[in-house]
Amino acid sequence: QVQLVESGGGLVQPGGSLRLSCAASRSIFSIYAMGWYRQAPGKERELVAAIASGGGANYADSVKGRFTISVDNAKNTVALQMNSLKPEDTAVYYCNAKVVVGPALDDYWGQGTQVTVSS
Repeated sequence: QVQLVESGGGLVQPGGSLRLSCAASRSIFSIYAMGWYRQAPGKERELVAAIASGGGANYADSVKGRFTISVDNAKNTVALQMNSLKPEDTAVYYCNAKVVVGPALDDYWGQGTQVTVSS
């Protein structure tokens, strides 16, 4: 199992920046992939950015060039740097970890952190 604890959400004006952080309860090296998802009111949860162990990162088209995902293996954390924020980025952001269990991947989620972009 993996426990995930997010931090860093809040209220920011359009064009501003926020940095989200997610701390995992086990070594990042033992996790297949980590990522960030978001869910806005009335919408389905969507992938924002993800990074696989030993692989590159991928991003939703809507955040490419503005958001950057990074991993700190020493601290077992994954961060999401969000720049040039827009009102449509407002959502609850969830940290996700995918762990290999036999032939499948199990999903683990953090509790979520609110990001509100508004003037």
